[in-house]
Amino acid sequence: LVADACHALGGSYKGRPVGSLADLSIFSFHPVKHITTGEGGMITTDDPELAQRMRVFRNHGITTDHRQREQQGSWFYEMVDLGYNYRLTDFQCVFGMSQLRKLPGWVARRQEIARRYDAAFAEIPAVEPLVVREDVSHAYHLYVIRLDLMQLRATRAEVFAALRAEGIGVNVHYIPVHLHPFYRERFATGPGLCPVAEAAYERIVTLPIFPHMSDDDMDDVITTLRKVVEVYQQ
Repeated sequence: LVADACHALGGSYKGRPVGSLADLSIFSFHPVKHITTGEGGMITTDDPELAQRMRVFRNHGITTDHRQREQQGSWFYEMVDLGYNYRLTDFQCVFGMSQLRKLPGWVARRQEIARRYDAAFAEIPAVEPLVVREDVSHAYHLYVIRLDLMQLRATRAEVFAALRAEGIGVNVHYIPVHLHPFYRERFATGPGLCPVAEAAYERIVTLPIFPHMSDDDMDDVITTLRKVVEVYQQ
């Protein structure tokens, strides 16, 4: 089982941290993620065989087992499989490791912001905060709302544009995969294939959330969203 955990560093499910729930869990250290190494990422596993296969794969398929070098000479190495150069530099690793001790505090701040958003948006018609299960500790890489367009005289695009015009850095995450040209051209996917995903996509907006976001910033987001909804409300 391979888990895409790129948005979930610092989260947990039923008390188990994300990264320990699958055979392989993949994390991203892109600049907008919870911690960053500039680029790159990591994979966690508790399977020694999988771990060794990944070490070889990230190094052009080359094994540098110290036991072989002791037997054959310090210059010895073998290419045992095809691989790639997926190695992080030492500098990137130090940069990332220096942030690990800050991660719990950063996630806690994201959760605090999300709780404040949840409470405010529960009182704004046409805005639906996403529900988080009680057995989940959400890492809140993103904070996403759904718009009830039946209550608005506007499309999501119009609400988005109005928020951007007011200086709120909203975004949309994400365009459904099956609508991208790569899949449409190769696998004949397209609109109508995944109606639930497409309907959700038409309604979602991502709001700003980051650890150093001030209370004034949060109030600005809440006040502006409330104002835009009131303007477009049926």
